[in-house]
Amino acid sequence: MNVYVAGTAMTTFGRHPEANTVELAVEAGRAALEEAGVQPEDVDTVYVGNFLGQSLHHQGVLASLVARGLGLPFVPATAVEGACASAGIALRHAVMSCRVGDARVALAIGTEQLTASPVPEVTRGLAEAMDRETDGATGLTFPGFFGLVAQAHETRYGTTREQTASVVVKNRRHGRHNPLAMFREEVTVDDVLGSRPIADPLRLYDCSPISDGAAAAVVTVDRPTTAQSAVEVLACEQASGPASISDIEDLTSFPATTSASTCAYARAGITAADLQVVELHDCFSVAEIVDCEDLGLLPRGEAGAAITDGATTFDVGKLVVNPSGGLLSRGHPVGATGLAQIHEITAQLRGTAAQQVEGAELGMAHNLGGCGASATVTILGRA
Repeated sequence: MNVYVAGTAMTTFGRHPEANTVELAVEAGRAALEEAGVQPEDVDTVYVGNFLGQSLHHQGVLASLVARGLGLPFVPATAVEGACASAGIALRHAVMSCRVGDARVALAIGTEQLTASPVPEVTRGLAEAMDRETDGATGLTFPGFFGLVAQAHETRYGTTREQTASVVVKNRRHGRHNPLAMFREEVTVDDVLGSRPIADPLRLYDCSPISDGAAAAVVTVDRPTTAQSAVEVLACEQASGPASISDIEDLTSFPATTSASTCAYARAGITAADLQVVELHDCFSVAEIVDCEDLGLLPRGEAGAAITDGATTFDVGKLVVNPSGGLLSRGHPVGATGLAQIHEITAQLRGTAAQQVEGAELGMAHNLGGCGASATVTILGRA
C-alpha cells in the first residue's frame, strides 16, 4: 500500500525554557496536522519518539500525554525510544501502521527538552545510549567515542582535521538560511580548529549542540491534495548494530547504517546515485564523513576530501547533504532529530525549502542512535 507524507512541522531548535517535553510535542504535532489538513479525530494512531524524558524529567506515559494535549480520540499512543534515532523509529512505526492497513492516518512526533538540565546531567543521560556494563564502567561519553572514530578514520584513510572541520563549515553555511536552526552564523576552518578541545581530535564546533525542540509528520494512505506536490514514502527501513564499543570491529563504519540503507535502496528501487538531497546524522563532524561512506554517497575513505572540495554542497555536485545545516547547525534535541530531517526533505521535494535544491525529486533521511545501535533510512520521492 502506498504511503504519503501529508504534513510536517517542527519548532525552532535551541533553548525553550518556556515549554516542557509534552508542550513541545503538542506544538509540532498540531502544526503538522494543520498543514496536512487533518483533524485530530481523524488520526488512527500516534507514535512519540523521545530519549531522556524519564531520565531527566522523570516523566513516563509521554505518548498518552501528547495524545491528550492534541485532543486525539482514544487511539493507540505509543512511546518510542531508540536514543538519537527515536524519531526515525517513530516514523517507521507510523509508516508501517499505514502499510499493513491498521491506520489510514498516522502521526509521528519526536520531542526533547535538554537545556533545562545541567550539562553534566545531560552528558550522563546521553551515555545511557551505550552499554552500561561496559562503556559506562569506563566513563566513555559520546564525544569520547566519536573522537576515537575520528582517530580511526585518520589512521586508516588519512582524513585530516582540516577535512573534518570542513564539514562544520559547510553545514554552518547551509544553516545560515534555516530560520528554525539553532546556529545561523558561519564559521571558518580556523574557527573550528581554534575552538575549545573536547575529545581529541574533536573541538567544540565539531560537536552538535544540546538543544530543545520537536518535529512531527503526518503519514496517510490517501494521496494528499493540499500540498503543492505530493511526497511518497518509498522506503522506511531500520537496522540494529553494536550497542557497545567493545563489540565494534571497525570504528570507521556503522553496520546499522549500511544494513538499513541497503534495504532502503532495494525497497525503493533506486541507488545512492539517484538521490539529489540527503539529511544525515552529523552528530559530530566525523560522523558525516562516515555516514556518507556507509550510505554509499561517496567512496570509502574519500569522503573527507570530497566534502572539503564541495562535492555535497549547493552549485557544485548533483547531491546536497544536510541543506538544513544538519545537527551541527540546526541543533540536536535527540528525540526530535529524525523527524526534523523528514521536515526538511519533504520541503525540498515540494519545492518550498528555505534554501532549495533545484530539481529535487528523490531525498533520503538517515537517523543514527547510540554508537550505531540503531539506524533508520527513509527515502522519499515526489509523487
